[in-house]
Amino acid sequence: MSYRFAVPTALDYFRSLVADEGTFPLLEAAASLAQDEYPDIDVAQVLAQVDRIQARLNRRVSNQEDELQRLRVLNACFFEELGFAGNVNDYYDPDNSFIHLVLRGRRGIPISLAVIWLELAQGLGLSAEGVNFPGHFLVKVNLSEPCHGQVVLDPFTGESLGREELLERIQSVATPVHHGRQRDPDDLLLTHLLPATGRDIIWRMLRNLEEIYRSQQDMPRLAAVRARIDVLREASDIE
Repeated sequence: MSYRFAVPTALDYFRSLVADEGTFPLLEAAASLAQDEYPDIDVAQVLAQVDRIQARLNRRVSNQEDELQRLRVLNACFFEELGFAGNVNDYYDPDNSFIHLVLRGRRGIPISLAVIWLELAQGLGLSAEGVNFPGHFLVKVNLSEPCHGQVVLDPFTGESLGREELLERIQSVATPVHHGRQRDPDDLLLTHLLPATGRDIIWRMLRNLEEIYRSQQDMPRLAAVRARIDVLREASDIE
C-alpha cells in the first residue's frame, strides 16, 4: 500500500490564515506574503524574531501600569534603538512589503512597519489598532482612564499626530465636501480614524504589491498577488 501526502502550497497556507477574522494572525499572514517571491522563507523564524523583541520590551515595562509610559518605551525601542523607519530612498521597492526583510533591514513602508509595531504594542497590553488612513497607513492607541483618549502615530516616522496635522493630511487627499456641504472636521476625523481589521490590512498590503507589479508590467508576480487577493475576497466581503 502506498501513501501520498499532499504538501500544502503557499496559497493553501495563506487561505488557512485568512479564513477567520475572529482569530486573525496578522503578523503571520503578513509574513506569509513573501512566500511567492521568497519560497524558502521560514515564517516561524520571522515570528520568533518578533517574539525576541517582545521579550526585551516586556522586561523593560514589567510591573509598569502606565499606558503612556509603555508606549514611550515601545517607541524608543522601535524607532530609536532598533532604528525602524520608512524607506525614503526606494519607497516602491516590493521588498518593503515583506516582513522578514523589513525586520532585517529596519526599513519599510507605513503598513509593513505598522504590522510589526502593532504586534509589539498589543503584546505590551496596549489597545493598539491600525488605521486605514487615506494615502498613508497609521496606527493608534486607545488610552483608558485617567488619560482617556487616542494617540495617533505615523509608523513611517514615529511621529505623533495631533488633530490639526491629521486634518491637513485628510484635506490633502480627500475632499472635505459631502453632498455640496462642508463636512464637520470632527466627522472627518471620526470617519478616517476607524480601526482596520486584520483582513483590511492584508488587503491593503496586497493592493500595494498589485499596483507595483502592474506598473512594472511584471505579469508572473502580478498573477501571484491577484491569486492571493482572490483568496482573501473569498474569505470576506471585501469588494
